[in-house]
Amino acid sequence: MENIADKYLKGLIEGGRRSDGRKLDEFREIEVKVGVMKNAEGSALVKIGDTKVIAGIKMEIVEPFKDTPEEGVLKVNAEFSPLASPEFEIGPPSEDAIELARVVDRGIRESRAIELERLCLEPKLRVWGVFIDIDILNHCGNLLDASALASIAALLNTKIPKLENGEIVRGKFEKALQVAFKPITITVCKVGNNFLLDPSYEEEEIVETKLSFGIRDDDKICAIQKYGSKELEFSDIEAALDLAVVKSKELRKLLG
Repeated sequence: MENIADKYLKGLIEGGRRSDGRKLDEFREIEVKVGVMKNAEGSALVKIGDTKVIAGIKMEIVEPFKDTPEEGVLKVNAEFSPLASPEFEIGPPSEDAIELARVVDRGIRESRAIELERLCLEPKLRVWGVFIDIDILNHCGNLLDASALASIAALLNTKIPKLENGEIVRGKFEKALQVAFKPITITVCKVGNNFLLDPSYEEEEIVETKLSFGIRDDDKICAIQKYGSKELEFSDIEAALDLAVVKSKELRKLLG
């Protein structure tokens, strides 16, 4: 049975309003800080309202995958700390954490934000591995958009370590990691007949379905993920996409 709080939120949204006074297509205040982790090759802290996410980049020399012997390796991992939310538990990564990491990975990979072939040191033997670790520090809604933004901000902050005799010299750098595109993830949620962006923790409880779009600088759609079992009309998808493209431009400006 639907509780009173959910009915109240739905009623507000039906009237084009939200409990915190925002418009339906308005994000909470966003803050991006880079270089926040001393021992990482790159890092960024993103706050969207009270949601707080940090992403750190480590670069290692690894063996390439056999099907891509001349390309570097990209891996994304996400940790949901129990301190960030009562619903997060101690232990191995949850399904939600694995899903979030997978979607962030796809947005970066499919956008070709990093040209992995540039990270090859010796074909079939040695390539640079770019490892993105996402830590959820406080969960107050819209973790995916915050995590994706933190990840690309951290990549833009990343420097490639110096090599001496084939070994990494930590703390010394050769050059900045080349980032070709700045993909932005925008999640569009549907409640009733209305679309809204950047749901709060409470609003996420009443979202019926949502679409997350990975959007490149040239407005190319590089990834789409649907959540929820409710069907969407094609016109809904078009409207959600148009909204996501507009908002992606606004968020990209925060990356400099």
